[in-house]
Amino acid sequence: MDGVTAHAGTAGGNPAVAVVSEPLQAGVALAASVQWREPCLHDGWLHWLEQRPDEQGRTTLLRRPAGDAATPPEELTPAPRNLRSRVHAYGGGSYALAGSQLVFIDDSDRCLWWQALPGAPGVDAPAARRLTEPPDSSRPRAFADGLIDAGRDRWIGVMEQDGRDQLVAVPLQGGEPVCLHSPRDFCGYAVLSPDGRRLAWVEWQQPFMPWQRSQLWLARLDADGLLRDARVIAGSDGASPSSISVFQPLWAGDDLVVSQDRSGWWNLECLRGASSLPPDSPADWIPLLPMQAEFGQPQWVYGLRTTAWDGRQLLAAACLEGRWQLGRLQPSGPLCHWQPFSLPFDEISGLTASPGRLAAIASSPERLPGLLELSLPQGSWQHTPVSEPPLPAQAISRPQALWFPGHGQQPTHAWYYPPATPGGGPAPLLVRGHSGPTGMCRTGLNPSLQFWTSRGWGVVEVNYGGSTGFGRAYRERLDGQWGVVDVDDCLAAARALVAAGRADPRRLAMEGGSAAGFTVLEALARDRTLSAGCCRYPVCDLSSLATAGDHRFEARYFDSLVGPWPQARPLYEARSPLAHPERIQAPVIFLHGLEDPVVPAEQSERMAAALRQQGVPVELHLFEGEGHGFRSRTVQIQVLEAMESFLRRQFGL
Repeated sequence: MDGVTAHAGTAGGNPAVAVVSEPLQAGVALAASVQWREPCLHDGWLHWLEQRPDEQGRTTLLRRPAGDAATPPEELTPAPRNLRSRVHAYGGGSYALAGSQLVFIDDSDRCLWWQALPGAPGVDAPAARRLTEPPDSSRPRAFADGLIDAGRDRWIGVMEQDGRDQLVAVPLQGGEPVCLHSPRDFCGYAVLSPDGRRLAWVEWQQPFMPWQRSQLWLARLDADGLLRDARVIAGSDGASPSSISVFQPLWAGDDLVVSQDRSGWWNLECLRGASSLPPDSPADWIPLLPMQAEFGQPQWVYGLRTTAWDGRQLLAAACLEGRWQLGRLQPSGPLCHWQPFSLPFDEISGLTASPGRLAAIASSPERLPGLLELSLPQGSWQHTPVSEPPLPAQAISRPQALWFPGHGQQPTHAWYYPPATPGGGPAPLLVRGHSGPTGMCRTGLNPSLQFWTSRGWGVVEVNYGGSTGFGRAYRERLDGQWGVVDVDDCLAAARALVAAGRADPRRLAMEGGSAAGFTVLEALARDRTLSAGCCRYPVCDLSSLATAGDHRFEARYFDSLVGPWPQARPLYEARSPLAHPERIQAPVIFLHGLEDPVVPAEQSERMAAALRQQGVPVELHLFEGEGHGFRSRTVQIQVLEAMESFLRRQFGL
């Protein structure tokens, strides 16, 4: 295939080329745009968050009896409740459960709220009450990622205020947060040992992101519930000789389990007897399952979980070459043996377990995301999707795993989706990169992608150098090379498909959001391979973001992606699309929310104006009430239709 290697079969194990007679409409493609997140098995119930684009992205908490998909779910937080955390701008971790108690963050006032869980189906939940008062407008604050310390009648979690994180406790009767620990910069992912005597959590410091360098801390709780003898037991900081990151600490009885990548892969390791570890004893971590697989992912948001403990065994999701497996760790001498479950899913997230039961959000190339529940003793499972697929099975384009020479001729991965319309021959190609830029392209059924393949487009989603899911070395290809490696890899994927006779060299376009929008613009500026670009809330001016100082989480991220500021100012200017608009000659469409706290809409406005001055055809669409990512279904439909209409005109389709 002239540089493109397709693995045998497809991710779903079915024929890759589908045939459809009519294109998928945007409204139909996005009808299933409800999103489910953060499932939690608790006290015989399965709870989860549902984000509703039809309600301007409002998020609510639902539940139903575990294992009983036939029972309609109860809504525990009806409108106007909106469960959303805004810590670090990306949020996550907006609710916690213990016993009959629920604590959540309401976006209307950014406060913590307490509510008793109803005792039986159909019984209205008691009225919620506020635990914290709205802060002074001059000192805004946000909460996230908490747990209920039932033995001490309090919530423990993260509070972000005055440009820093704190680990705080809030009484369940209400009151001001009490600071338990002040990290140098960031913290989260706190877990309480089953006996309530130890607390573990994760910290990281600028200029590093949590997936670059982070540390696992452990402390004991004294009689007053204060933290004592706090110390680092895993990971690394800026002074460490090597880069190690940790992901999702988890108590497995008296033992503490965490994913750390000191081997080059996020693998699971165990600290035996951590709940009674003396403060002067070394932390002797035991690798449980050495594999060239990832048991972790980049912590952009709170609430991520790839491991779970059901009271007897450790369960996990592992990523191998871009596909996720769900399985259990079977003890085998000093190590463990990986025993994957036989399931038709290769996209897994949000693991949660209770005795004999496991649940997660799961999808596949043929199935939309949904609640997956496994009965561990019987080995049976059920999957409840958000809705049925908008296309018949024979009309779905399945991903083909592609490896091709990318930047520096290094093997690079992508998923290629062939067009689902008959005709043969080279087809228009849409190149897509993931955002982040630390992230990965996944294989779960994505109707917005099928929207394109149903119209005769091929789509290639590129896991360019810097992507997760392929080990630390693959991730670090992007260090200092953002705007170079990602661009080279995306252009190489397009050229490889052209050389293989799959893509029409005259009809190559690229689309992406946020960091991927930056890659689109830099790819258009690199050469004339691409003929058009679609940018959703793109980074256009690296220098202004590096100096803005109003988005704390990523304030120093560019240090590793480009170089330290201001020493590397010439590099920032050389790689900023806004600094060289004359290099872009292909038409571009920009789509941006006016309330974006990460990349201000002003960046798209300035970029569009600069291209217009060069005579480049440009469209600019701005959306009221939208932030970094489009939450309203109406807006999502408008965005998809606007991009398709734009490319159809440019390519004469």
